[in-house]
Amino acid sequence: MNCDYILHHECGLGLGYGRPPTQKFFKKCDFQFHRQNPLPGTRICDICALDIRGFLYQCSRGDYDLHPHCASLPLTFTLPGSNEVIKLREKIESRCLKCQRKERASGRVQGLSYVSSDGMLCYHVACLKEACLDNWTMGYFQLDALANEERKILALQNLAPNQEVRIRAGQSANAMRGIRLLITFLKLVVSAVLGEPFTLVSTLFKISQG
Repeated sequence: MNCDYILHHECGLGLGYGRPPTQKFFKKCDFQFHRQNPLPGTRICDICALDIRGFLYQCSRGDYDLHPHCASLPLTFTLPGSNEVIKLREKIESRCLKCQRKERASGRVQGLSYVSSDGMLCYHVACLKEACLDNWTMGYFQLDALANEERKILALQNLAPNQEVRIRAGQSANAMRGIRLLITFLKLVVSAVLGEPFTLVSTLFKISQG
């Protein structure tokens, strides 16, 4: 059967899904899954701060709404080969890697953020979704484009526009370690937000690292 739709696992099977892991951020809520918004008006996801246009989890009191995939985002990651832990948090101490702000500039909903254990690497989930969409629109997330090293660098640079993402000759060991840590951080959070498309993510982040 031909089909043009691609769904996150949680979006397609939401009716059989229990309480979302992100329930911990909304302690007074009892989330229920709905095929469509039962209330009037546009609903905003309280994790990614973007519009909800389909299935959703909604607080029984109508206070909070979640995309099914956002509701199931991993709460923590451990960076391979280190003690660094990435956590989903309500507030951040450093600036977001994309928008360079601690709080989003507009909108009534701030959403959640991924933050490294030292607090130095931070990314609003909303900014991450928008950056991934930008990369897709510009063709950087197409598998044929990712065969090109320069296009992969452009994709990474768009994810973290104010950071060095390329390891070069003559850099210090600390600088190289910082770049590798940044790339691993981006790899994990992009994988979570996109729903772990392993082929794309592993190809994107497999760049020359000196």
